Amino acid sequence: MKKWFQNSGPATLIAAAFIGPGTVTICTIAGVNFGFHLLWAMLLSIFATIILQEMAARVGIISQKGLSEVVKQEIKNPIFKKIIIGLILTAIVIGNASYEAGNISGGILGLETIFGQWIFTTDLFSVNLMSILVGIIAFILLYIGNYKFLEKALISFVLLMSFSFLITAIITKPNLLEVFQGLLIPSLPEQSLLTVIGLIGTTVVPYNLFLHASLVKEKWKTKEDILHAKRDTIIAVGLGGLVSISIIISAAAISTNEVLNATDLALGLAPLYGDFAKYFLAIGLFSAGITSAITAPLAAAFVAKECFGWQSNLTSKSFRAVWMTILFLGVIFASVGIKPLEIIKFAQIANGFLLPIITAILLWIMNKKSVLGNFTNTKIQNIFGFFIFLITIFLGLKMILKVFNLF
Repeated sequence: MKKWFQNSGPATLIAAAFIGPGTVTICTIAGVNFGFHLLWAMLLSIFATIILQEMAARVGIISQKGLSEVVKQEIKNPIFKKIIIGLILTAIVIGNASYEAGNISGGILGLETIFGQWIFTTDLFSVNLMSILVGIIAFILLYIGNYKFLEKALISFVLLMSFSFLITAIITKPNLLEVFQGLLIPSLPEQSLLTVIGLIGTTVVPYNLFLHASLVKEKWKTKEDILHAKRDTIIAVGLGGLVSISIIISAAAISTNEVLNATDLALGLAPLYGDFAKYFLAIGLFSAGITSAITAPLAAAFVAKECFGWQSNLTSKSFRAVWMTILFLGVIFASVGIKPLEIIKFAQIANGFLLPIITAILLWIMNKKSVLGNFTNTKIQNIFGFFIFLITIFLGLKMILKVFNLF
């Protein structure tokens, strides 16, 4: 057990990153609107996350480089290299900016449940002051850099909230036959496509692939460590996925037709905490929002550092400029009067659209012997990876057709 704890770490941060406000929101919406019917989408998402994160970890350990750094190294054509690097930067910036807005909105949801709305209104515009407050807290923590103790405290609240959903799912005594049918038999009820893409987008987060590759090379240095990384990924992501499934099961027992605010989200915990559920969830959402609001800008800064080849550290001007930009965009998007739940949903859907691009790039790298030597993908790993790619392409195309009323 002691040895297992010593060899765990990076994947725990990845799991903590996807159990944020977006997961609580989109999983609750899935449970309220579609019962157990979309559990298969979450199970597929967990499977896809484990497969792709393991690949990213393998790249980091064997190459001892970040994922975008490897991509930059392997593309020889200068024009094509600029196109791909530009595509990665655009995907990460757009994805992280929308994700950051969702993180900040999650923090806002938590604060508004306890303190009410703080809206500053003029004849020309209105600003949600809560978003600025959350942004300032995240800015201070990122700028100082010494936020480990607070991060542990916030993650503790997130873990407690996660464990609470797990207990609640048991308390609600769901029909196990229906649960297993929802998990194993894919179905796409009317109006559920956006929610399916959201469930995938909140679990298989593109920037986590880059973050994981960067994190593992700091912890593990030899090819023998691949086994530790694989075990770490399976356990951490698997447990995170179990929490997401528990949220859907808990939400399926909620007797409401629409989720509009944190109070509605808290109904999923009512069987366990009664009238105190909304306050408990408020603290959990705020903690999840702040911890995710720290990791998303940092991940974007690491990607930019690798893409541009900066020889910079966490306190350099260029590195800080990137995370400040992502944080600023997140605050702006969260301040403009759009409902927090709508921002959070959009962030998950945006991630769902970006996923095929990042998956294709990762699969290409995983078959390069110049990067991985004897540790390239096996046939079965390529089959799983290609299957995930096809699923994300299918859902993305179906969504585009739906938007333009062609399907």
